[in-house]
Amino acid sequence: MDLKEVKERMRSGRLYYPTGEDLLQEQAKYMEILYDFNQTRPCEGEKRAQLLEKLLGGVGKNCYVEPPLHANWGCNTYMGDEVYANFNLTLVDDARINIGSHVMFGPNVTVATAGHPVEPLLRSRQAQYNLEVNIGDNVWIGAGAVILPGVTIGENTVIGAGSIVTKDIPTNVVAYGNPCKVVREIGEKDRKYYYRDREIDLD
Repeated sequence: MDLKEVKERMRSGRLYYPTGEDLLQEQAKYMEILYDFNQTRPCEGEKRAQLLEKLLGGVGKNCYVEPPLHANWGCNTYMGDEVYANFNLTLVDDARINIGSHVMFGPNVTVATAGHPVEPLLRSRQAQYNLEVNIGDNVWIGAGAVILPGVTIGENTVIGAGSIVTKDIPTNVVAYGNPCKVVREIGEKDRKYYYRDREIDLD
């Protein structure tokens, strides 16, 4: 199977073997950029931003990713504007990860597009498939959450810390758990209180 066919299978959700030398060499180029990004000093904000633009497929305005960042590729992840990611964001981006604007990631979040067959022989040969992940605008993903292949999260939604997101989550809801489920809609109370009985006192 040549590199062109492998990359087509990577994008289309079909099974493939991610072990070809040409594919690994191409991936290694992005791993070098990722390494440089993770070695930056705290005072090197401009350098970090430049490296992030080289690494990712697309980066909007004023995005901030706290090292260390982990990624299978990097180039298959696309961020909108004002994205914030705390440390140890892991992007298993063998297929495309689309991240909207004003999205926040807590520490130790994993976003995975890659899966493997349950059938043991195929898995022993490292067969893989990938399904695109989509995260809408203004989503907050709490610390330690895991987003699995093929999932779409609607805009304005909050995913609670430690959640395992196995299925699509709609817009304007709070969802958490393992597996992650919708607990409630975002509503009038959220416009008055920011945490339990603590009232919002900012414009």
